[in-house]
Amino acid sequence: MAKDIYQATKERRSYYNINDKKIVPEKKVEEVVEHALKYTPTSFNSQTGRVILLFDEEHNKFWNIVESNLRPVVPEEDFDSTKDKIDGFRSGYGTVLFFEDMEIVEDLQQRFPLYSENFPKWSQHSSGMLQYNVWTMLETEGLGASLQHYTELIVEDVKAEWEVSEEWRLVAQMPFGNPVEEPDEKEFEPLAERIEVYK
Repeated sequence: MAKDIYQATKERRSYYNINDKKIVPEKKVEEVVEHALKYTPTSFNSQTGRVILLFDEEHNKFWNIVESNLRPVVPEEDFDSTKDKIDGFRSGYGTVLFFEDMEIVEDLQQRFPLYSENFPKWSQHSSGMLQYNVWTMLETEGLGASLQHYTELIVEDVKAEWEVSEEWRLVAQMPFGNPVEEPDEKEFEPLAERIEVYK
């Protein structure tokens, strides 16, 4: 891998200006997602993460679904900017859809009642780690990505289109592609205000 983990963590950013030039083969993207899915930790090794990986026309179909569901709820005078944003995501060549298998979560709640209320939280934690791992690993391959959350508006159409199990809860969406513009400079709060060290 060309970048060490420190560099990759630093350079993982939200890329909104991407195109569909395939600078990384689809097979490599699949390997990245599979690796992250396999090795991202989950509570009780429950392996609740689920992923649908969309390329090309399937990717376009997904963002068409997002656009069609946003049109009725976004005021007409604001829709041009919304469409521009969706077009930016659609201009990439792939999207990762992140899910959590709630059947496993519910089973754990029944088997370990002492921790029952924590399992949905831990499921969210695991999903966040999976999203971050995929995002950072895509960065190491030279791809730009961002994380989106159109979940409630689109979930029924997504499940119908790709025959997704009712037990899978849609968590987030990650469009990716060839980055054609660097993100803005990022500002940081002083670390002294964010960490305390005791020795």
